[in-house]
Amino acid sequence: MVGRRKLNEFKVGELFIAFFLIRKVECKTTGSGNKYLDILLGDSSGEIVARFWDCSPEDEGQFGSNMLVKVKGSVVEWQGKKQVKIDKIRPVIEEDGVDIKEYIPVAPYAPEEMYEELNGYALKIKNQKLKKMVQLIIAESGERLLIHPAAVQNHHSLRSGLLYHTLTMLKAGEKLTEVYTFLDKDLLFAGIILHDMAKLEEIDANQLGLATEYTTEGQLLGHIVQGIKRIGKASRSVGLDVETSILLEHMLLSHHYEPEFGSPKRPMFPEAEVLHYLDILDARMYDMQKALGEVQPGEFTDRLWTLNNRRLYKREIN
Repeated sequence: MVGRRKLNEFKVGELFIAFFLIRKVECKTTGSGNKYLDILLGDSSGEIVARFWDCSPEDEGQFGSNMLVKVKGSVVEWQGKKQVKIDKIRPVIEEDGVDIKEYIPVAPYAPEEMYEELNGYALKIKNQKLKKMVQLIIAESGERLLIHPAAVQNHHSLRSGLLYHTLTMLKAGEKLTEVYTFLDKDLLFAGIILHDMAKLEEIDANQLGLATEYTTEGQLLGHIVQGIKRIGKASRSVGLDVETSILLEHMLLSHHYEPEFGSPKRPMFPEAEVLHYLDILDARMYDMQKALGEVQPGEFTDRLWTLNNRRLYKREIN
């Protein structure tokens, strides 16, 4: 039995006592009419589905999202995936000496450093009015940008995830402009910086930087429409020419590529095409790195629906 090991260290068949953060919890009913808690547990290394069978009416109301809990249980395998069977669970008390920040997923770099780098890329934009427009939207976003996640689930759904995702894309995009020298750096940098900025309005997040749910506006419009509205407003405010504003709006509109993913138009110029593939690449590399971090060398991951239900193999370290 262990105390403060990470989720990615647990193996099937292992008994444990450990602390976790509840990411989601729902009371469900079995086919025979018994109630149980379906819980998504997490720490800084990942997440795992857990079940607390035959729960009492008192259990239903005392556990909620973003709550620290102490769990006694075991790791089992269900349909090819690891799962936790909970024997006992209770909320963390002060005497446990647990800091919630140790149990939330966080970006690997300090948010203040990433924010400074983001502003550095904005300064590289040579078109003065375009630069001013991008800086205006960054400034309007305020301190929320330091800790906001990039998703409720899936890729970069962690503290400072939006900033981390954007900065990684900027670094990769800058390298691509060295290969494809015809690309417009101003347009590409601006498009990358702004492509997900409206997730600040699309997703509600708490002070820990954890996503709670989608906002009403986020559900009705989504960050693509919200982002286009912000670009139009900021462009008019700084006097950016109409064509550049429309090109940026198209980049946001098309960066999901397919109508079923929210983009009614596919990219119609190179910078828009590059933005889409940078977004896809960064999301997939994040998902792959996260999944591989949860298994040992020589093992396969669970099937990942974000990667077309593929399993990944973690190579042996030589």
